[in-house]
Amino acid sequence: MKTVLRGLIGLTLLLGSVMPSFASPVGIWEIEMRDSRYKVEMCGDSGTELCGTLIWLGNGADSPDNLPYLNTMMIDHAPQTKANQWRGKLHIYGQTAAGKITQVSQDQITLQGCVFGIICKTYQMYRYTE
Repeated sequence: MKTVLRGLIGLTLLLGSVMPSFASPVGIWEIEMRDSRYKVEMCGDSGTELCGTLIWLGNGADSPDNLPYLNTMMIDHAPQTKANQWRGKLHIYGQTAAGKITQVSQDQITLQGCVFGIICKTYQMYRYTE
């Protein structure tokens, strides 16, 4: 009986710690402010890293200061670290930060960028559909 009980407890803990895997993050994503969109795709030699390119600016973000960043990489070859999570460099309007990219649902990604490991900013991105 103790062996069965321990087995059930172990199975419960194992299943509770498994993070659900969502569909691929590949697609078009829009930042929470609705002023920029990004094409996210798998990249790298083996196609297992995450890349994201700024493909659209609007709603006031399409200023002369921001236009040079159009069609440049924001998520730069981030390797997957666990289910639904990648870590790599983020390039945000001329600044580079250590980044963590987490797909929190089928249609939402959280980006967290940190400079010097202490100054951090978090953004939400939502799957864009026309």
